[in-house]
Amino acid sequence: MSAKDELKGMLLEKSVRTGEFTLASGKKSDLYVDCRLTALDNRGAGWIGEAGWDLVREKMEAEDLAVDAIGGMTMGADPISLVVGMASAGHERALQVFNIRKEPKGHGRGKQIEGNFREGDQVVVVDDVITTGGSTLKAIEAIRAGGGTVVFCLVLVDREEGGRAAIEAEGVPVVSIFTRSELLG
Repeated sequence: MSAKDELKGMLLEKSVRTGEFTLASGKKSDLYVDCRLTALDNRGAGWIGEAGWDLVREKMEAEDLAVDAIGGMTMGADPISLVVGMASAGHERALQVFNIRKEPKGHGRGKQIEGNFREGDQVVVVDDVITTGGSTLKAIEAIRAGGGTVVFCLVLVDREEGGRAAIEAEGVPVVSIFTRSELLG
């Protein structure tokens, strides 16, 4: 089986739940996806790295995009950004990795973006799950405020509830490893 097929199986086993849930947005839903259970699993992380890097590399090559780094809002994007960055390490267009704090640090240099991000970088913004797109839009805002350019967004699971449209309305194309439809059929 491919990494993507293995990843789908693990997501369905560990991360996807159906029922009645209240999401972070306050919205009610019949679907809950906790990607951390898969992204922080040693096998799941490897599959995310492989499937995510394949998708990122394909988009970069198909559209001749220059990308320097990959990252997103801590905590959901952290393991995904890291494993995709690690999977890219042997490639001539390898990506550096960064993460974004919810608020700028209140001490030291007062940074909101940590890790390997520099002003002028072309970046892929990452999220584990998009519903409304709110946290991804906050990440895009922070990257732009830091002098970076968001080339596109990589998401592990697109719940297909309007988030993609909200992000793309900001001029940022979205690629997803899975959509709700692909996961649940």
